[in-house]
Amino acid sequence: MNCPLPVIKTAQAVKALEPGQVLELLATDPGVEPDMKAWTSRTGNELLGIEKDGVVFHVRIRKAG
Repeated sequence: MNCPLPVIKTAQAVKALEPGQVLELLATDPGVEPDMKAWTSRTGNELLGIEKDGVVFHVRIRKAG
C-alpha cells in the first residue's frame, strides 16, 4: 500500500519555493514514481526526471509559475 506522505511532504516543500525553482526528492519507495507522475500532472508542476541510484529514487520537480 502506498503512503501519501511523500506526496504531502512534496506539496508542502513546493509551496515554499519560488516559481521555476527545482525540488529534489529522495525516496526509497518504488511507488514514488507513479505517485509523483500523477501529482505533477494534477498540480501543473513539471516533473524533470526520476533517476534510480541503488534503492534511492531521485525525483526532480520544477515549481510551476
